[in-house]
Amino acid sequence: MTGHSRGEQTVKQLIDDGRLQRISGAAANGTAWLERARRILHSAEAVATDDPDSAYVLAYDAARHAGTALLVQQGLRPTTLGGHYVVEKAIRAQFGAVFQQFGTLRRRRNELEYPTAPGAESTARELREAFGLSAAIIDAATAIMPELRTF
Repeated sequence: MTGHSRGEQTVKQLIDDGRLQRISGAAANGTAWLERARRILHSAEAVATDDPDSAYVLAYDAARHAGTALLVQQGLRPTTLGGHYVVEKAIRAQFGAVFQQFGTLRRRRNELEYPTAPGAESTARELREAFGLSAAIIDAATAIMPELRTF
């Protein structure tokens, strides 16, 4: 493994635990994931007025796809055992400040998808913040991806 240090132990543990698995060849190209992230964010913005909760979920999905793009580019993918949380854990461990906020999107998405009480709808302010954060994650992933090596 060359070119890895930050977060290496976390990623190794996620692989050992079966939460991430190694992939290779054409499957280890994150470009399509990153392109999809951009399309999903565009879709989120398009439905924001009529369906803010779905727009928030889509904004989260866009950020998750961008994070997954980075993992795929490293020759990794989350397993069903790892799910969405493993994407958060791996990108937070490796890639810096903007990715630290990914968990906020993931937790709020869970609240919207699985409400425990009435009145959990998203607000216009948090939706704007989600769009901004998702766009920042996509931009950061775009900048980082060319520098990544296979794990």
